[in-house]
Amino acid sequence: MKLGFVSAILPDLALEEVLAFANAEGFECVELMCWPRGRAERRYAGVTHVDVAALDGEGAARVRRLLDEHGVEISGLGYSVLSDTGYEGPVCVEVEDRAYEGSLELRQQALRQSLGYLRNFA
Repeated sequence: MKLGFVSAILPDLALEEVLAFANAEGFECVELMCWPRGRAERRYAGVTHVDVAALDGEGAARVRRLLDEHGVEISGLGYSVLSDTGYEGPVCVEVEDRAYEGSLELRQQALRQSLGYLRNFA
């Protein structure tokens, strides 16, 4: 078992600072928040340590370098839809977008959409 935390608890820190803190305190992994930038409707939503909307190959390589540099792994990516970040490891899909709250079919659609993006990591 590896111990980690959700990066949303450190919303004022940049990604590199979150990873440096995790390493310095002995955490082995972090669930990185990937919420769209902007105002949050609930606590911790809206925290963005990896901006997947703007992430490209160079950005994904930077994230991987920072993880290696700080000796920390990603335990999950907190966002309903992921883009191709180059991340390899376990990911838990958490659907928080209110657009998918209306019905079981909408929630299933959100999971299918997320799976489509997650297949990039297989």
